Amino acid sequence: MTRLIGILVGLFFTVAVLWAFATGAANYIAEPPAATAESVYHRHPKELHLQSDGPFGTFDKQQLQRGFQVYKEVCSACHSLSHVAFRDLAALGYNEAEVKAIAAGFQVPGIDPNTGETTTRAGMPTDYFPKPYPNDIAARAANNNAVPPDLSLMTKARHEGPAYVYSLLTGFQAQPAALVKQFPEAKTPAGLHYNPYFANLNLAMAPPLTSTDQVSYGDGTKATVDQMAQDVAAFLVWTAEPKLEKRRQTGWPVLGFLLFATVLAYLAKQQVWAGKKDKKKA
Repeated sequence: MTRLIGILVGLFFTVAVLWAFATGAANYIAEPPAATAESVYHRHPKELHLQSDGPFGTFDKQQLQRGFQVYKEVCSACHSLSHVAFRDLAALGYNEAEVKAIAAGFQVPGIDPNTGETTTRAGMPTDYFPKPYPNDIAARAANNNAVPPDLSLMTKARHEGPAYVYSLLTGFQAQPAALVKQFPEAKTPAGLHYNPYFANLNLAMAPPLTSTDQVSYGDGTKATVDQMAQDVAAFLVWTAEPKLEKRRQTGWPVLGFLLFATVLAYLAKQQVWAGKKDKKKA
C-alpha cells in the first residue's frame, strides 16, 4: 500500500509539472512578452582572441604589462583591484626593483605609529592595490550614484568576460534615434552614457578610453583605443586567474597519467580474471 501511494504521489507531481509547463508554453505563444529596448538593442560581445584562450593558451607577458599600464593610468582612478598584491606583478615580468617602484607609487591605508590614527603611506610589495575611494558613499558621489565595481574577478563574473570588457570599453556611442523613436521611455538619462554591450544599455561610467596614445606604451605598440581595450582585457584575465598557465601545465600531465593508469588497471583486471573466466567456460 505504501508503495502504491508513493507511485500515485509521484504521478501527481509529474502531471502537475507537465501541466504547468504546457500552460506556460501556450501562454507564451499566445501572448509573447512585449519587446523592450534592452531585448532589441542589447548586443552580444564582440569576438576577442587572446593568447590565453583555449586549453593550451599561455599569457603574453608583454600584453599583460601593457594592460596593467592601462589599468594604472586610466582605470585605477575609479576601479579597485583588491584581490591583487603588488608583489604578484612579478609574474608579469617585472623585477623586484620595478615592483617596489610600482607599489611606492600608490598610497595605501596605514596607521601613524606615534598617534595611532589612520593615515596613508607609500605602498610596499606586500600590500594589495588600494581602493580609490574611502567608502561607497564617496564612490557614489563621484560616479553619478554608482559604485565602480572591483575589477579583480571581472572576467570571471561576466559572461564571456574578456570579450565583455573589450566590447564595453569600445562600445560607447550616441544613442540611436530609432531606439528613442521606438522606446521613448528608454532615452538615455542625463549623466549616463549609452553602450549597447551593457545590460540595460545605459551606464554611469563615461568612456574611459577616448583617444589614441592616451597611454604611451614603452614597447612602442600603437596605443589605439582598440589596442588598449584588448590589453586591459587580457590583464584582467590574469588578475582573475593568475595561476592559469600553471594549472594547465599541471593538468595535462595529470590527465595523461590518469589515462595511462586506467589502461594499466584494465589490463591488470583482464590478466587477473582471465584464468577464472577460462574455468567457468570449462
